[in-house]
Amino acid sequence: MANFNRVILLGNITRDVEIKYLQSGMAVTELGLAVNDRRKGQDGQWIEETTFVDVTLWGRTAEVAGEYLGKGSQVLIEGRLKLDTWETDGQKRSKLRVVGEKMQMLGSAKGGGGGGNRGGGGASYDDGADYGEPMSAPAAPQRSTRNAPPPPPQDDIPF
Repeated sequence: MANFNRVILLGNITRDVEIKYLQSGMAVTELGLAVNDRRKGQDGQWIEETTFVDVTLWGRTAEVAGEYLGKGSQVLIEGRLKLDTWETDGQKRSKLRVVGEKMQMLGSAKGGGGGGNRGGGGASYDDGADYGEPMSAPAAPQRSTRNAPPPPPQDDIPF
């Protein structure tokens, strides 16, 4: 059976970015990301909901986030879900978080936020390294779509 674990989030950073380094020299940072959703309720009124997500970035991606991002910065994160479990005072605890593998910075530098489709600048970063456990199914290779012909149709659809 095939598995797929992919998350794409666009939101604002909830606190300043703090980089930590492991004994091996690997950089790591934990971001808080606020993702807003707007929908109509049963009464026809618009309802604003904010979901807070913890994101972990590793390596050069973590360093770039610490250098260029701050509280309020808008960022797009692509990664995978990971369930952390631990025990505190005899009680089992768990927390779902995102391990960020790609990052797209939107808007202006540190704390500027904004941007998006309103003419704000942006830059993306993916150091190409694989941090964490391997996924069950390998990810498809990414190709540049600039001046490239469309891929041929696939006859072997796995579902």
